[in-house]
Amino acid sequence: MKPPDRPPVIAIRGLAKTYATGFRALKGIDLDIRSGEIFALLGPNGAGKTTLIGTVCGLVRPSAGTVSVDGHDIATDYRAARALIGLVPQELTTDAFETVWATVSFSRGLFGKRKDPAHVEKVLRSLSLWDKKDSKIMTLSGGMKRRVLIAKALAHEPRILFLDEPTAGVDVALRKDMWAVVRQLRDSGVTIILTTHYIEEAEEMADRIGIIDHGELVLVEDKATLMRKLGKKQLLVRLNEPLETVPEGLSGYRLALSDEGRALVYTYDTREERTGITRLLGDLSEAGIRFHDLDTVQSSLEDIFVDLVGQRA
Repeated sequence: MKPPDRPPVIAIRGLAKTYATGFRALKGIDLDIRSGEIFALLGPNGAGKTTLIGTVCGLVRPSAGTVSVDGHDIATDYRAARALIGLVPQELTTDAFETVWATVSFSRGLFGKRKDPAHVEKVLRSLSLWDKKDSKIMTLSGGMKRRVLIAKALAHEPRILFLDEPTAGVDVALRKDMWAVVRQLRDSGVTIILTTHYIEEAEEMADRIGIIDHGELVLVEDKATLMRKLGKKQLLVRLNEPLETVPEGLSGYRLALSDEGRALVYTYDTREERTGITRLLGDLSEAGIRFHDLDTVQSSLEDIFVDLVGQRA
């Protein structure tokens, strides 16, 4: 017998936000976040990502709808709901003249938590900040400052962590280090909600993907299912001799020329029982088109994202 599904750790129903200017930043968002998952929220600039996060964290007052955090309504039971949440904002907002230790310890106190040097040490060590504990924030690199923001968000032992563009301005090597930190947090039981402009970050990290555009949640899907349902594969046929045009006899395959005519691109649906590749290769041979190599390319999450948002433009 299948065990009952656990209730979502965050339940969002009919969430809307209209600003005084009349701009509708959110339009009736319904979303459940599962306990212990990494959920990536993607969308173009101005799509509503930061407004949605701000509303869930109690920083933005909604025009309509409800947000429940582990059963606590963010409006009527704010303190209990907010205590469960850690927020890492986009902006590097820290007291430049404080030390790392002092600013992280102070963040813990803001939530009414007793002093716990052992926990603060554990957080700093997990983020490779222990050797910087006595350094002033102003002396740190951008990547280290962002780690301090994560440490501040974790100081009060939240069950849910919002990361709003956590690796913006961070170099590639440090970004991968931070991915490892996020995985460790998820493995320790923390639920992660992540917004990012680096779509490969979502493809690498997320269990589920949500795409928001013009204030509407366009799609929510398990990453693997999304890649399978909307992903395409392409067969790249590298030719011995370049072609100026695709022969009419092959028009049914909707082939495209690339690499200045030195390759044919065949796009096929991986869900179909037959891909048509064997028949295509036979027809190429009959048409006298010789080739020396074959490559397959799987569409990325970025390709899917661009297609979905582009269709709505």
